[in-house]
Amino acid sequence: MPAVIYIFSLCTFTFGLSEFVVAGLVSAISLDLHESISNVGSAIAAYALGAAIGAPVITAMLASWRDKSVLLLTLAVLAVGSVVISLAPDILTLHGVRFIIGLAHGVFMAVASNAAVKLVDPMRAGRALSLVWIGLTLSIAFGVPIGTFFGSYWSWRIVFLAIGGLGLISTVGLVLLMRRQPTASPNAGQGLKQGLAALLHRELLMAATIAMLVSVATFSFFTFVSPFLLDITRIQPQVLSLAMLVFGVCSILGNVLGGYLVDAFDADRCLLGGLSALMLNLMSLYLWGDSMIATLTLVGLLGVVFFAIVTMSTLRMLRLAHHYIPQSSAVASGLNIASFNLGTALGGVGAGWVITHFGLAYIPIAGASAALLAMGTLALQMKSRPELQEALRESP
Repeated sequence: MPAVIYIFSLCTFTFGLSEFVVAGLVSAISLDLHESISNVGSAIAAYALGAAIGAPVITAMLASWRDKSVLLLTLAVLAVGSVVISLAPDILTLHGVRFIIGLAHGVFMAVASNAAVKLVDPMRAGRALSLVWIGLTLSIAFGVPIGTFFGSYWSWRIVFLAIGGLGLISTVGLVLLMRRQPTASPNAGQGLKQGLAALLHRELLMAATIAMLVSVATFSFFTFVSPFLLDITRIQPQVLSLAMLVFGVCSILGNVLGGYLVDAFDADRCLLGGLSALMLNLMSLYLWGDSMIATLTLVGLLGVVFFAIVTMSTLRMLRLAHHYIPQSSAVASGLNIASFNLGTALGGVGAGWVITHFGLAYIPIAGASAALLAMGTLALQMKSRPELQEALRESP
């Protein structure tokens, strides 16, 4: 495997840490900036909204650029932006810079995934792609708990300064190890038009809607997991990093489990089962959120369920794209990234509204409602397009 693939993994680890570490630092940032937890929690939404825009739109706008140039630009935004965040004097600066880094995140994930596949022979394309994405999972499993620990007991600003350092290291690695990529073909403009048209395909849009609702459901709770655990479950601050570690480690298990299930069984039924488990998990967090043992267990199961659904939903999207728009199937990658990040943004904003009007204890109910809506959308797609079963059996 080319060494640059491992640099891609380091980059996705750093981007993932930048996006999700705020979930463990909401309370610390709130105290430092003298802002409400709902205002601070929306910093995750700002980042995710940027990624949702960056993945399909800006990636298409930069289609004529070399891959290496695009990736270096996004890493520069990550490194500089993280340093600026570490110095942020107010919530407006925090939100604005995180939105810009989110734009870079979406572009990086779309371009790096495509570049990794081009750097290896077709027989190793899947492994190359998994190496790129595993950095994101590892950031949640290990980076976020470590960042939560140092941010809670030292300073959240140090965490973002460290992220800036990782971004600089990633940039140097990319400069040294990635060979220059050929420029886009003369027909890149026509390819852009086809790609944008593919974004309006009915079946892909319905699949993207399901993915978005899954993120809304999960991040309605996870955006405010630290204040929920501290104020509702009433755990000690030192247990908070343990909870983040449990979620992260279980997310790795969920990734593996989701891939196994969708390969072994019907994709639609697997996804429907995953959505049902997500809804039940969130309802259980509402019912037993005051029990430390129950809540820590459910937070771990949330990691399993969410990332199993992510894997199943991603493979389902790629199979649909391969069946309906094989000439523009790469668009599915950006659309999938955009849908999950848009859902993350909406989940954070929606949960903030729920906290303001009903209270922190009710955010799991908001998430469960989104999961139920995702189940309804999937059931509607299954009923209206029975021929999808054949499409979903095909290899992407």
